[in-house]
Amino acid sequence: MTTIAVGNYLKLNNANQTLVYRFQNFHIGQNASFEGETYTFAPFGFSGVSVNRTGDNTEATLLFPNNQLTRSWAVDAIDEGWIATVFVMSLDPDDRTTGTKMHQYVGQVSAGNWDESSLSLDLGTILDSVGSDVPVRRLTQSLIGNIPVSSGVRLR
Repeated sequence: MTTIAVGNYLKLNNANQTLVYRFQNFHIGQNASFEGETYTFAPFGFSGVSVNRTGDNTEATLLFPNNQLTRSWAVDAIDEGWIATVFVMSLDPDDRTTGTKMHQYVGQVSAGNWDESSLSLDLGTILDSVGSDVPVRRLTQSLIGNIPVSSGVRLR
């Protein structure tokens, strides 16, 4: 009889990738390795991925217990829009060094909330389905200065 086990590996990066957290939710109380990196056990859930036909509505949720460990970085993740990469894995319960990646989800932390027992992070897509910009940017006066409002523009 074949045993199929599914777990998640999570990598959280801040904007300049100087701070990286790696968690896995399968091997309880142990570290596990994947692609040469070590993932620490943390009890978390990953759910709610929904995709529409245009590909611009890919949202998911990460759910953690609310404690000092998670709150220490979660507020920064929300405020700074950290990037979360979740690997959905087929795992061997007896071997922490092997696993097969079944799916990979990349999202940006867009919101979050918590109560006495749980902390939730909402992940939104980092891709614009039309222009494939990462992340979506708009031309504004604060980014580029005065914006022409007529077609009579001359370049020098």
